[in-house]
Amino acid sequence: MKRIVLGLMAATAMTFSAYAQDIKPGLLFDLGGKFDKSFNESSYNGAEKFKAETGIGYREYEIKGEEEREQALRRFAEDGNNPIVMAGFSWATALTAIAKDFPDTKFTIIDGGAEGENVRSVVFKEQEGSYLVGILGAMASQSKKVGFVGGMNIPLISAFGCGYVGGAKSAGATQVFENMIGDTPEAWGNKPKATEIAKSQMEQGADVIYAAAGGAGLGALEAAADAGKLGIGVDSNQNHLFPGKVLTSMLKRVDVAVYNAFMDAKDGKFTPGLNVLGLKEGGVDYAMDDNNKPLITADMQAAVEKAKADIIAGTIEVHDYRADNKCPY
Repeated sequence: MKRIVLGLMAATAMTFSAYAQDIKPGLLFDLGGKFDKSFNESSYNGAEKFKAETGIGYREYEIKGEEEREQALRRFAEDGNNPIVMAGFSWATALTAIAKDFPDTKFTIIDGGAEGENVRSVVFKEQEGSYLVGILGAMASQSKKVGFVGGMNIPLISAFGCGYVGGAKSAGATQVFENMIGDTPEAWGNKPKATEIAKSQMEQGADVIYAAAGGAGLGALEAAADAGKLGIGVDSNQNHLFPGKVLTSMLKRVDVAVYNAFMDAKDGKFTPGLNVLGLKEGGVDYAMDDNNKPLITADMQAAVEKAKADIIAGTIEVHDYRADNKCPY
């Protein structure tokens, strides 16, 4: 009996050891750079948290152009990286083409959907978080005119803008200026264009500017700060970038999506399919910290918390632009 027990223990140890060796996480960033202070950096933070908690390192790569996507993803898969997480919807085409060739590899795409029984597609209800920061923006605005600077002109970013318009108008905004930086992925890195748009909106009377434009959005936040106006950050908490000049940030927990993908694969709990994260699931929120605390009054805090509770309860339903490519607000 002792020999059997020892044998089972040895076999179990070998199984865990072999399984641990199979975990070779990989993370592929979108255009705009790893340290964009926004979307990519949030994904990096999730991977770093996983590394700190487990001691398991990960491989990463920053693409420099669209032509690299399929080659980079295939190289990661061929090299045995598993799981592999891709930050950004633009990975969908490459992932759909490659996932079927590596059925044992667990793939996760953030912000997009792709076909495959070994693919997890994580999307967010950006409109819900944007609605909340829209309320704060309108309440903080003296002119009751606010602005939105979007990155690439796609339904995803229009969902940010539409939610923002809904929240702002519900809190008394009389006008919301909306402009996109461009129609190609290069928009995410076009900081000068974001600066130009923000200045134009402020010239028209906007005194709060929400930038949902990845790394390019820093140009809009900087322009608002330089003009003595307020900016609203996105994806990561950007309140600290211009302390006292960033009203809040719409948090999109890309870091949680990356962390969960890595950890679920490590624990043997990875599940494919669509994963939707909204306010109820802790996938989006607004940021509060010492940098913006003086800017948020008690009335503003009460209003945004009530709206948050109502959205979670279903009393307020924030329209998703992607449902019909329309914004009813």
